[in-house]
Amino acid sequence: MNAFRIALAYARRRPLATVFNVALLAVGVATITLVILLSRELEQRLAREATGIDLVVGAKGSPLQLVLAGIYHADVPPGNVPLAAVEELSRHPLVRQVIPLALGDSYRGFRIVGTEHAFVAHYGADLAQGRSWVAPMEAVLGSDVARASGLGVGAAFTGSHGLADGGGDHGAAPYRVVGVLAPTGRVIDRLVLTGIASVWNVHEHHDAAEERDHDARGDRGASPAGTAELPPPPREVTLALVTYKSPVAAASLPRAINAETVLQAASPAYESARLFTIFGVGTDVVRGFALLLIGASAFGLFVALAQALDERRYDLAIMRVLGARPGTVAAVLLLESVLLAATGLVLGLALAHGLAAAVGTWLPAAAPLAAGARTWQPEEWGVVALALGAGIIATLVPAWRAYRLDVAATLADG
Repeated sequence: MNAFRIALAYARRRPLATVFNVALLAVGVATITLVILLSRELEQRLAREATGIDLVVGAKGSPLQLVLAGIYHADVPPGNVPLAAVEELSRHPLVRQVIPLALGDSYRGFRIVGTEHAFVAHYGADLAQGRSWVAPMEAVLGSDVARASGLGVGAAFTGSHGLADGGGDHGAAPYRVVGVLAPTGRVIDRLVLTGIASVWNVHEHHDAAEERDHDARGDRGASPAGTAELPPPPREVTLALVTYKSPVAAASLPRAINAETVLQAASPAYESARLFTIFGVGTDVVRGFALLLIGASAFGLFVALAQALDERRYDLAIMRVLGARPGTVAAVLLLESVLLAATGLVLGLALAHGLAAAVGTWLPAAAPLAAGARTWQPEEWGVVALALGAGIIATLVPAWRAYRLDVAATLADG
C-alpha cells in the first residue's frame, strides 16, 4: 500500500479546496520571503555604502539628511559650507582624510558630484574607458549613467540645475566626457563625477547669465561709474566625507565639530541604523500580515482535512480491514497535509524570488535590491519550518481521529 499515492489521490478529489489552501499558503510564504529578501539586501547595501566613512559634515540641520545626501545621494543637502572650514577640519590631528563634495546639479536624474580623485579611490572604482578628469568641465561617468544615457568618451552634455531631473539647463557650460567607470555595484555607478572647480564654473556662468537678464530687463540700476567690481564670493562646498585617523576620534571629534565650528557632523553608522529602524516598522507590519495568511492557510487545511475525514471514514475502515495499521491510516492524512504545505511553500519561494528579480524592471530606482533574488537568506529556513510546521499542526487532530477510528462501528454504519 503506497501512502504517498493514496494521499495524492485524496488531494485530487477536492481540487477547489486544494487549490485554495495551496494558493493562500503560497501568498503568505511569498510575502514574508519577499520582505526578508528586500530588507536584508537593503540593510547590507546601507552598511556597504557607508563602509570606510566615519563622519559626514555639512551645513547645520538634520544629521540624517546629511547622511542621505552625502553617502546614499538620496536626499537634498541642507546647504553649503565654506571650503575654508572643511580645509581646516582636514588639518585636525584626529582626521586621516577629508573628501569634499560639491552638489547642486544633475544630468537626466543622475547627480553631478564635484569632488577629488580620492572619492573614486574610496569606492575602489576602476576606469573602463578613457581617463580621469584633469581640467575643469571634464567629467567621468558611472557605469549606470553611461548605460542609461548612451554617452561615451568624447561626448558632451549639459547639466540641469537641481538634484532632480527637470531643472533649468546650464547650456552655457557643457561638460565633456573623458572617462567611464567600470561597474562596482555601489552608489558611484549612478553618479557623474567632475572636479569641484567645474561645479563652481557652472554656477558662476549661471549667476552671470542671471545678472545679464536682470540688466536687460532693467530690474536694477546700472553700477555707478568707476565703482570697482565686488570680489568673488568665498568658495563653498556642500559637504565632506571624513575618515578618522584613530577610533578615539569617535568619542570627541563629532561633539567638537558641532559645538565649535559652522559644520554639522553626522555618523553614518548611527543614522543608517536609525533609518533602518524606521523602515523596519513597515516591514514588521507586512511580516505580520504574511503570518496571518499562513495561519489562515493552516486553519483552512485543518477544516478541509476534518471534513475529508468524515467523508473518508468508510474508506479508511476498509483500509484497516485490508491490513493497514492505525499508524498508516494516520500517516496518509499527515502526508496529504505536508504535501499541500510543501507545494505552497515551493510556489511561494519561487514567487518571492521572481518578484525580487523583477523589482529592477518595475522600479529602476530599486534595481540594486534585485541582487537579493539570487541569494538564499538564512531566515528563509525559518519560513520553510513555518510552512511545513503549519501543515503538520493542521493535521494533528484529524490524524489522531483517523488513528483511533472504530472499524467495526464505521462498517456497521455503512
